[in-house]
Amino acid sequence: MVEIYIDADACPVRDETIRVAARHGLKTYMVSDGGIRPSQNSLVELVIVSRGADAADNWIAGHIQKSDICVTNDIPLAARCLDRGALAIKPNGELFTDNGIGMALANRELMQGLRESGEITGGPRPFSKSDRSEFLNRLETTVRAAMRQR
Repeated sequence: MVEIYIDADACPVRDETIRVAARHGLKTYMVSDGGIRPSQNSLVELVIVSRGADAADNWIAGHIQKSDICVTNDIPLAARCLDRGALAIKPNGELFTDNGIGMALANRELMQGLRESGEITGGPRPFSKSDRSEFLNRLETTVRAAMRQR
């Protein structure tokens, strides 16, 4: 059965993910280093990891399997999930792909270097209602595709 993993610490679409997962009867893991309220849904398991830069990422990458789905903005985590044959989706609905992950990693590295040198001080645009709507649509189609793959 397909499972969903949420990189939950800064995820703005936890509730939406749980709603889609519940509709399909999918086990969902919310992985965090704390501060997340447990869900009342019995299919949702809250996983609390130790504090640390990559603790949640390492837990997800160590458990995710082929055709499972990871909800994350973290590009290196998405790459690790894709390497395991899983699917990865951003909270705005954009899918990470095998064809695009190399460029995303390179762009991330470039932007990090620019930020560290003081060239760029702004962050991403605010999360919008249209991002949430696009995420719901894309997650639904991604779940269906993953279930067909399994």
